[in-house]
Amino acid sequence: MERLEKYRQIIRQLLMSHAAFENGNSNIESQLVFDTEHDHYQLLEVGWEELKRIYNCVIHLDIKNSKIWIQQNMTDVDVARELVEMGVSKEDIVLGLHPPYKRPYTGYGVA
Repeated sequence: MERLEKYRQIIRQLLMSHAAFENGNSNIESQLVFDTEHDHYQLLEVGWEELKRIYNCVIHLDIKNSKIWIQQNMTDVDVARELVEMGVSKEDIVLGLHPPYKRPYTGYGVA
C-alpha cells in the first residue's frame, strides 16, 4: 500500500509540474484530473484558439496492478524517464501507448 500511495504522489507531482508550463494562449487552460479512487490521472488543455475548440489530453497515466501505465503523452518530454528519475522502477512503468507485442522490447515493464 505504501508503494501505491508513493506512486500516486509522484504522478500528481509530475502532472502539476507539466501543468505549470504556459502554452502561450490565455484562452486555453490546463486542467488536472486526479481520480484517486480509480487511479486515473490526466493533464488536459481546454479552451479556444480563435474559432477552434481545443480539448486535448496531453498526458494520461493510470495505476493498474501496482504499475504506472503511460496511456498518452503528447509532450516532447520522456515521461517514463521522468518517472524513473522520481523513484519509480522501470519494471513498474508500462508503456500502454505501445502495442502489447512491443512492450517487452522497451526496457520498461509489461502487463
